[in-house]
Amino acid sequence: MDDPLVAKAVPNNTVNAGFRMNSEVWNIANMTHARKPPLRHQVNWDDPDLKSLLDKTDGWGLDNRGVFDPVECELHVGWGAGAARSATLVYEANGVLVIEADFIIPVSEHVRIDYMQAGALRSSWGTVAEARAGKRVEDHANGIHVYWVHLR
Repeated sequence: MDDPLVAKAVPNNTVNAGFRMNSEVWNIANMTHARKPPLRHQVNWDDPDLKSLLDKTDGWGLDNRGVFDPVECELHVGWGAGAARSATLVYEANGVLVIEADFIIPVSEHVRIDYMQAGALRSSWGTVAEARAGKRVEDHANGIHVYWVHLR
């Protein structure tokens, strides 16, 4: 038989499509392409050792500002050609800039950020997507706010 697809009868009188490979018939209907999910692990949340470990982590918070060298920048708020204000670019990735500033910028405000990159002035335009007061002790002392700017 030259046809690569063949029909293979199975005991319950149904027919499954198969294919011939090295003169063997492979039953496609019985092939599995996904692994079974792993068994779920049971966690005893009342275990005193686990409770002790979790108690040590109370008050911890994630702070990702140490992975990017801060860059001084000038921030222009709004569409107008108003005066630039000093700020700090603390993170840049995937169309988002994170800015620290000691002044308030409303969410949805359009901004232009001017900063030096590889020895050249770079300007980026975007919209403030999120804003919050800084969480570090020095942020509170200096009135720092953190802004996530989505670039256009």
